[in-house]
Amino acid sequence: MEKQKNGYKAHCLVLSYPTQGHINPMLQFSKRLDNKGVRVTLVTTFSISKTIHKEATSIALDTISDGYDDGGIEQAESIQAYLDSFWRVGSQTLTQLLEKFSSSGSPVDCIVYDAFLPWALDVAKKFGLIGAVFFTMSCAVDNILYQVHKGALKLPLSESEILLPGLPPLEREDMPSFISDFGSYPAFFDMVVQQFSNIDKADWVLCNTFYELEQEVVDWMAKIWPLRTIGPTIPSMFLDGRIKDDKVYGFSIFNPSTDACMKWLDDRPKGSVVYVSFGSMAVLEVEQMEELAWGLRMSNNYFLWVVRASEEVKLPKNFMEETAEKGLVVHWCPQLEVLTHKTVGCFVTHCGWNSTLEALSFGVPMVAVPQWTDQSTNAKYIMDVWKMGLKAPADEKGFVRREAVEYCLKEIMEGERGKEIKKNALKWKKLAVEAVEEGGSSDINIEEFVAKLVS
Repeated sequence: MEKQKNGYKAHCLVLSYPTQGHINPMLQFSKRLDNKGVRVTLVTTFSISKTIHKEATSIALDTISDGYDDGGIEQAESIQAYLDSFWRVGSQTLTQLLEKFSSSGSPVDCIVYDAFLPWALDVAKKFGLIGAVFFTMSCAVDNILYQVHKGALKLPLSESEILLPGLPPLEREDMPSFISDFGSYPAFFDMVVQQFSNIDKADWVLCNTFYELEQEVVDWMAKIWPLRTIGPTIPSMFLDGRIKDDKVYGFSIFNPSTDACMKWLDDRPKGSVVYVSFGSMAVLEVEQMEELAWGLRMSNNYFLWVVRASEEVKLPKNFMEETAEKGLVVHWCPQLEVLTHKTVGCFVTHCGWNSTLEALSFGVPMVAVPQWTDQSTNAKYIMDVWKMGLKAPADEKGFVRREAVEYCLKEIMEGERGKEIKKNALKWKKLAVEAVEEGGSSDINIEEFVAKLVS
């Protein structure tokens, strides 16, 4: 309390895994802490910091090394080599960063670290700091991975129906891809399971969700750890409006075609546009890109499709020219502004957790086309638990065919099921806003966290 009397702000380092999907929620959480009077420094790798475009944010950015300062994971000999290097070099350079802040008269009080980087907790404890683990995936997915970690869920899967505490009955296809397709991406599998290696030593367990969204599994996990839900971590002006001018996440790896997108949307009828995006990392097969393209065309809806520059070559020949009257294809877009635009009536998504939370928070119905990692579980919840979208069925090759795309879009945009889905979507939108408003479940949890931090 003496620190507070002297006008001291607690100093919190927020350490993110170096991808856009992890930086965004952790940066947004940083803004919430900053708004409550805590000094925050967001930390990521030197390699990713060179590609970041800084937008309007007051949060300071600092860096540590992953051992591959020129190119990050792309420079590494293998995924495993990268993760091993990040653990070793990251621990050393995080230690140096903490020493730098201590000697400069602004010592760190707490490290909030990405769950993918459990070694950061060991560094925090070496310095006697508060350590808070931050999960960027849903509590449902975290629980599944925890059950694997503790040996309660045996792999490879042998049961057709999987029953886990706090979760609805799940089938193999509803599980994270590292589990349903056991043996795929072994280095990433080890990383997501190792999130729980030292979690019992963490002072706080923070999850980017909100209580009303995953009540049963949150209640179950809160019996084991000091768990708090602190989401949805979305810029304030799109939810509660309490943080002035907070309209963007703040650090972007991609340059959006903002003017072109918004001008195009402004010229379409209300609720008439299908927005399509598979995030910053998903890589689709050529055959899947073609099926999506023709499904969009067959549905006869207006569409705005984000196709990263590296993926554009996979589009059918002359597709953009032939669909120019109905569609716009861009390399990147301001997703928050697009999802909240009155002309957008549906979101075709890979079901990354950030995209899922954004659509939930803005009341936008979804067509789920999951690709890997946690996305199949998110798709299950979108369709069967939250009932605010449809999961597009895939064939025996794992591809969603054009007929399935057309069917799902017509159901949501025009069909009877679409009416119920839209009704549910509005319900979740209301609950998301209430969660972050003053006195809402997420706001209370952040208040509690800050109170302990500055005491």
